[in-house]
Amino acid sequence: MSRFGETQYFRQLSVAMLLYMAAMLLVWPLARTAAGVPLKVLLAVLPVLPMLFVIALIARRIAASDEFEQRVHLVALGASTALLGALSLVGGFLAAAGVLALDGSILIWVFPVTMIGYGVARWWLLVRHYGGSAGCGEGSSLAWRLLLLAGLALMVVGVAWWRGRLDDFQAGLLCGLVPGMLVLLALLLWRRFRRASHER
Repeated sequence: MSRFGETQYFRQLSVAMLLYMAAMLLVWPLARTAAGVPLKVLLAVLPVLPMLFVIALIARRIAASDEFEQRVHLVALGASTALLGALSLVGGFLAAAGVLALDGSILIWVFPVTMIGYGVARWWLLVRHYGGSAGCGEGSSLAWRLLLLAGLALMVVGVAWWRGRLDDFQAGLLCGLVPGMLVLLALLLWRRFRRASHER
């Protein structure tokens, strides 16, 4: 990936995610109490801008990849889209039957579920199918990314708790994510340590 390096990609991605989290914590809560529809729309849509930048960043990353990497990215995006479509179809039928009560706020999860599915599918293709490594020569290791995500999740929990806007479900979800990421980080570090000790 010579035209668009991984270090540059992850630096820009980290900045976009920090801007997104700042907008979600500081700006988006004001949308419900805003006076006037134009201001309400502006405050509600403002967190979307960093995500649009992330989508453009992913497109740029795929365009700068070689043919093999493009195939992996696009197959992973296709698998992720199929997963999201299946989940939407099941959720839609359950909501139509009155089993689930879903409102429009469920749409906020479309992009995160797509990106999680993309990440898992890409990892599966690289590690399990093609026998490579998840990093595939990337400059930023998975362990550092997990540590960054755990730190960001802790920041969200801390700010939401401090502002008194954290209900039990959100607290459980966010507090469950952080230990899960830290356990995965510990497993990755242990695996790396074992591999290094075997090579000696």
